[in-house]
Amino acid sequence: MSLFGDGLDAAVQKAFTRPAPENAGPQMRYLVKQTGGTKAVAQMLRVSQRTVERYVKDQIKKPRPDLAARLEREVKKRWQPQIRAKARAKAASTGGIVIDARARMGYTAPIGSTDQDRIRHLTIALPPVYAARLFDAQEAGATDEQLQEIAAEALKEVYFQDGGRRAGSLEEVRFTDIEHLEFDL
Repeated sequence: MSLFGDGLDAAVQKAFTRPAPENAGPQMRYLVKQTGGTKAVAQMLRVSQRTVERYVKDQIKKPRPDLAARLEREVKKRWQPQIRAKARAKAASTGGIVIDARARMGYTAPIGSTDQDRIRHLTIALPPVYAARLFDAQEAGATDEQLQEIAAEALKEVYFQDGGRRAGSLEEVRFTDIEHLEFDL
């Protein structure tokens, strides 16, 4: 489970104009339509082609839990791609992204400063530049650690340095032990 990747996906999914299908039959029919056939869906979900056909015809209605999770994940990944792209583009160009996090945060600074790591709960609006970096890194297949580094750099600039108005000698921000993380566009 990817904390940052899933959080970014959830933020973009809030922009959907219609809800994704929730039952197995409509989900399978949507995937078959998107991929062009039952064979591709069967390979993607690691089930037989005949099983996919049964779901499409509503002969089977309730998938087992692991299949239901894979099915929902694949549908949401493909649902409303144009709206998803518009939401990302808006966040990356004008809107920015809001991060709500409860985590241990601290920083490396010159001797004599209060750089003690402590649990902080922050809700910060990040500029579009960082939204663009987060979404671009996610598209490129960045790991959760890499996304966490980008978020830490954004928090350094926006929260700790206040856009360059304070803490100019701050070297590094630590963003660890994440208890809660949520993004919003």
